[in-house]
Amino acid sequence: MTQQFTQFKLIIVTSIFLVLFDNYTFFHNAAEIYPVSENIPFLFSLGVVLAALTILLLTFFSSQYTTKPMLIIVVMVSSLTNYFMHTYHVVIDSEMIRNTVQTDLNESLDLLTLKQLGYFLFLGVLPSWLIYRSKVAYRPPGTELIAKIKVIGISLLIILGTVFLFSKHYTSFFREHKPLRYMTNPTYWIYAVGEYIGKTYGDGPVTLRRIGEDAKVVREKSAKPKIVIMVVGEAARADHFSLNGYHRETNPLLSKQDIINLSNVSSCGTSTAVSVPCMFSPYERNEYSYQKGISTQNVLDLLNYTNEIAILWRDNNSDSKGVALRVPYEDYRTPEKNPFCEEGECRDEGMLQGLEHYIAQNRHKDILIVLHQMGNHGPAYSKRYPKDFEKYTPVCQTNQVEQCTREEISNAYDNALRYTDHFLNETIEFLKKYETTHAAAMLYMSDHGESLGEHGIYLHGMPYFMAPESQTHVGALMWFNASFKEERNIQTFLKRKDQPYSHDHLFHTLLGLFDVDTDLYRPSRDMFYRLQ
Repeated sequence: MTQQFTQFKLIIVTSIFLVLFDNYTFFHNAAEIYPVSENIPFLFSLGVVLAALTILLLTFFSSQYTTKPMLIIVVMVSSLTNYFMHTYHVVIDSEMIRNTVQTDLNESLDLLTLKQLGYFLFLGVLPSWLIYRSKVAYRPPGTELIAKIKVIGISLLIILGTVFLFSKHYTSFFREHKPLRYMTNPTYWIYAVGEYIGKTYGDGPVTLRRIGEDAKVVREKSAKPKIVIMVVGEAARADHFSLNGYHRETNPLLSKQDIINLSNVSSCGTSTAVSVPCMFSPYERNEYSYQKGISTQNVLDLLNYTNEIAILWRDNNSDSKGVALRVPYEDYRTPEKNPFCEEGECRDEGMLQGLEHYIAQNRHKDILIVLHQMGNHGPAYSKRYPKDFEKYTPVCQTNQVEQCTREEISNAYDNALRYTDHFLNETIEFLKKYETTHAAAMLYMSDHGESLGEHGIYLHGMPYFMAPESQTHVGALMWFNASFKEERNIQTFLKRKDQPYSHDHLFHTLLGLFDVDTDLYRPSRDMFYRLQ
C-alpha cells in the first residue's frame, strides 16, 4: 500500500474491511431472523450502521501515535473473534475474555487449529502488514482535530439517519433480538474488554472481606470424624448421564453403587471461571459477580475457621479460580505429582494417590478434600480418557469439532464421561475403606455443561440468559457410607432428590454436612436440612 492516506481514510478503509470480512456470524444470524428475500435494504443498513459505529469508535481513540497500533491490534483480535464465533458459535463477552485470560497453555493448545491459523494470517496478519506499510499523512494538530470532529459527526448522522429510516426494523432489532448485537465484530468485543476491565479493576485494589469467623462445629464429641470428598466436575451435561435416562451407558459403575443421583441441578455460570468461585461463595447466582468473588472469603475459609476441619484442594484442571488461595493446594497436572500421565495428559484418578497419608495425618479431625477434574474439557474430548474407555466409535480426534459429525463428537464426549464414571467409582471405593473409622461422603457437581453441536453451537461460555440448557443443566450425585447415613434420614431426602437444586445450595450443604454453626448458614439452602 503505497498511496498516502490521512489517518481517518485509513480508519474508514479498515472499518469497511472489518464489516465485510469479519462479520459472517452476525450477518448470517441476522439473515435468519430477517430473510434476505424480504429485507435486503435493512440488511444493507446493518452493514452501514456497523461500519459507521466502528469508524466512530476508532476515530475517537485515534492520534498520530495510536492509530496504526490500534488498527493493527483491532484487526488481529477481530480475525480470532471471527474464527471462534463462526466455528463454535460462541459469544465474546466479558466472561469469555476472563476465560481466555485464565486459560493455561495446555488448554490454549487444545483450541489451536490450522483453520484458526488461516483466519489469523489472512484476516489478521496480512491486513495488519498493509496497515503498517501504509503511508499516513498527518496534518497540524488543529486540522486533525477538526477532521476528527467531522468524521465523528458524520458517523453519528449516518447512524441516526439510518436507524430513523428503518425505524420499524430497528425497533425489533434492539428490543427482541439482543443476542445479535453480541455478534458484531469488533464493536462488541471492544465493549466486552472495557466491561472486563471495569469488573476486574474498576473498584481499585481488592480488600478481602472476612466472613464466618463465628463458625464452630456443634455435635457430639463421641461422633466419628468425617471425610467428605467434593469432586468438582468439568463440562459434564446432565442429559448425557445414563443415570438421568440417557440411552447410552455412560454410568455403568455408578449405577451399581448406592448413590443418590441429583437429576435437576443448575449451574451458577456457563464457564469454569464463573461457576467454580460462585459455587463455593456465599452469594447466589443472581447476586454473584467477579468482584464479589475475589473480595469475599468462601466456604473453605469458613470451614477453616472452626480449627476442627482439615482442608485440601487437589487440581487436575487449570487451577482453583481463586477458591483455594488460603488452604493447602496441590497441582496434579504433572508427572512429578500424578502417576497417571500419558502423552502429556494427566488423569483424574491420579488425584486419589496418597490421600490415605493425608487422612492419617489428620485422623482426629474432620476432613474436606476437593478434587477438581479435567473431566470432559473440550474440544479435544478424545484426549480426556485412556483408550481402554473408548467404547463408542468412531470418535472425533481433532479439536476442530465442527469438522466432525455429531455422532463422532458425542462418541468422544460419552467415552470421557465413562472415564469420569470410573474415577468417581474409584473415589467411592477409596472411601469405603473408612467405614469403621469415619463417616464418609462423596459429593459430585459439574461446574457447567457443554454444547456438542446442537444448532451449530459448541463448547460452553454463552451468556447465561441465552445459553442452551445443555450448558447449564449439570451432572450431580452423592454417596454416603453407612456411618454418615446414620446421621441423616436419607430415605426422606430420596423423596425430593429430583426437585430443582443449583450451585447455590453447595455453600450451605457443606456447612450442614460438617455440622457447622454460623450466622451465614441458611437452612433453606442446605439440601439435607431437617434430615438429622
